[in-house]
This record gives sequence, structure tokens and C-alpha cells, in this order.
Amino acid sequence: MQKWNGRRTILKDGLVVDPENERKDQFDIVVEGDTISSVEKNVYIEKGDRILECEGLQIWPGLIDSHLHLGDLFDVSTNSIVCAVQDGVTAGISPGAGNSFMAPALLGAEIDRGLPLNAGVYLGAANILGTSMNEEEMIDLFQGKAAKELLEQKLSRNVFTNQMAPFIIGIKDHMGHFIMKDEDIDKIFDITQKANLIYMSHTQDPEHSWRMYELSKGRKLHLGHANAAGTGSHGNAEEAMQSVIELCKKKNITAEFVTTMLRKNGGSREGLRMSEKAREKALNALSEGIVKILVSDGQHQSTMKGFGDTSDNIPCILELVENGVLPLEKAVATMTCNPAQYLSEKLKCSVWKKMGHLGKGAFANITIVDPKNARAVYVIVNGQIVVFEGRILRSFGHAGRWISKFGISEKTGVGDSSLQIIR
Repeated sequence: MQKWNGRRTILKDGLVVDPENERKDQFDIVVEGDTISSVEKNVYIEKGDRILECEGLQIWPGLIDSHLHLGDLFDVSTNSIVCAVQDGVTAGISPGAGNSFMAPALLGAEIDRGLPLNAGVYLGAANILGTSMNEEEMIDLFQGKAAKELLEQKLSRNVFTNQMAPFIIGIKDHMGHFIMKDEDIDKIFDITQKANLIYMSHTQDPEHSWRMYELSKGRKLHLGHANAAGTGSHGNAEEAMQSVIELCKKKNITAEFVTTMLRKNGGSREGLRMSEKAREKALNALSEGIVKILVSDGQHQSTMKGFGDTSDNIPCILELVENGVLPLEKAVATMTCNPAQYLSEKLKCSVWKKMGHLGKGAFANITIVDPKNARAVYVIVNGQIVVFEGRILRSFGHAGRWISKFGISEKTGVGDSSLQIIR
């Protein structure tokens, strides 16, 4: 399939499920360039239009997986990022706790060279504290104000590391990799608060999560894969899950649940699994709106998932509806408009308002789902079809973009740095 050079791509006769715009009905969606130009009944087909027949399918905003390890778990024998796209993910944010300051440059280079999804990254908290920069200098860095000379003296001699360092989503604490001192945690809270970044904490041990809450002193904290507490790895599973749910009710706390653990088997056999009673508590928290965001944590085919798998995202969303936990619109919202609105608010970045929905003017990131087989049939990223009948297209070109608190960039420049152009 060649790259599309026509004027319009039309998604015809599908059930549009667009929670933000309160649509759940059969519509046609018109894509022009990288945006949605109209959503209406019975669009007139013109010569040169490209048609995707969607009868019997559901058209969702592209899935936003805001906790998705993108190639940072030594996936040397599989193509797990591509697998995530085949599973309907159009935007993924990689939260590796070991992510160094080089991570934005490395992932940014992959975007430049044709990664078929929008991608962003967290930095590991221990790496933030490992440089010669003080707290105020670090805040300036993440606000895009740090001088080049300062970065060369105190951050890195690598020009690409310094160039891309500000372009992150947030910082991640990980009690499974390192346990920081109280004063260092306090520094990270200050940096994230003042620089409009997310502070994500690894949630599994309730004792650690409550410690992070106490140290937050009202500052914003996001609990990553919060239903991992219900696996019983740190105490009684039901008690641990209830403890974390109580924490999720705090005013300054937000949280996410992993899709795999919410399914009937409670998790994967190569990772952690929730007890049935703990799973019921987590499902009730979703039903009551205490937690509104779902994530996968790990890609399909990755060699070390531990917690979840992108192949469970769509089946989980549909099972939430089938089992009466959430209506279809609210279930779809957990991986579309809910994370988009959360990111827009926390990062103070208005461009996220063009993500997570199917309204006119939104970026054309779209996941078209076969509800009978619980899979993505087509996936569109920024107007380009990157998955067709469940298969990745090799002609996707530069569909993916870099996402950060500063917005969305088609190119970072890192991936093309070695290609000299003579003028």
C-alpha cells in the first residue's frame, strides 16, 4: 500500500464512540491531512477519496497508553513497539524508572526515523539527582530556560542529551529499583510542581505509596499501575488494594489501573496477578469514578512485561462494558479523553486538547475496533493508516510524533543529525 496522496480519507458507516463529544451513533469521519475535518451522517463520496468501510466496527479515538514501556526492557528479539500499535495504541509514554537523560534523545531519534506512534518519556528520579545541577537549575532546564553552557558544565557533554533533556512528560519514582531519602523525594516534588511535570510513583507496596503521599504535602502525585497493590506482593492483597483505593480518593492524588490485571484471570502468567477479591475492589473503584485512567504497562511480545500487555487493552475495555462495570462511552474514555485531559491539565499544554477525541480539528489518531473479536482492525496515526486488518503497514512513513509538556513535534532533529545536507 503506497503512501496516500489524495485529498480525503473517509471512515464510512462505523459506530463512532467519542466520549468527549458525547457521540455514540453511526457517523462518517473525514480525515484531511493529519486532522479530522468533519464528522457527519452520509458524507458524499467524491472522486479521489479513499474509503475505509467500517460497517459493524466501532470507531474510537486513538488509544492513549500513558504508561507503556517503549523498548526500554531490552526487547532485542521482538518488535514490541510495533505490536503496541497493532493493538490500537496511537500514543504511548514510556515511564522506565531507569531512564537516563539520554532517553529523550534516543526515543526522539526513533520518532524521526519512522516510529508509527506518538511517543513521550519519563525520566527516572535517581537520574535527576545524579547530575551536578542544583534544584533551581533543574527547574530552569525543564522550563526550557537553562543556558547551553550550563548544561555542558553540569549535565552532559553530549549535545543531543542536552538538546532533548527538557522534552519530557514527568519523573518516575520506583521503589523496586531504588528507595530515595525523604529530602530527595521532596526535591523531586518541588521540581515537578514548579516545572509543570508529572511525578509518578511506582505503586505496589501500600506502605511506600502512603509514605509518598505524606511527603507530597499536598503537591500532585500520580500512582502508576495502582492495582498492582492487589496482587498481594506486599501484604494481604485485599487489604493492600483497599488501602491504595483510599489513597486514590485524596485531593492531590491521581491514579491508573493496568488493563491485564482487570481481566477475569487477574493478570498474566508471566507477571503479577490480582486476587479475585482485590480485582473486585479495583473494578468498583472504576465504576465509582475513583480511578479513571487505564494503561497497559508493557507491550505485546515484550520479553519482560511483569504487569500488563497492550493486547489486553481493547478486550479489557469491552469486558468492562459487558460486565456492567462501565457504559461503553466511559470505558472508552479511560484510554482516550481521560488521559488526554489529565495530561493537558498537569502539563499546562493546550495541544493535548486535540488528542483523545474525534471532534473537528482533532489530530486524526483513530482506533477502529472489531467488537466481536476484540481487536483493532485499522489504526490511524496523524492521518496515516499504520495498521490495516490488524497488520502493520510498512509504508507508514513518519506517522509518529514526539510528545512533551511543550506540545507535539513532527521531528526532533536527533534522528537526522548524521545526514549532512549540502546547499
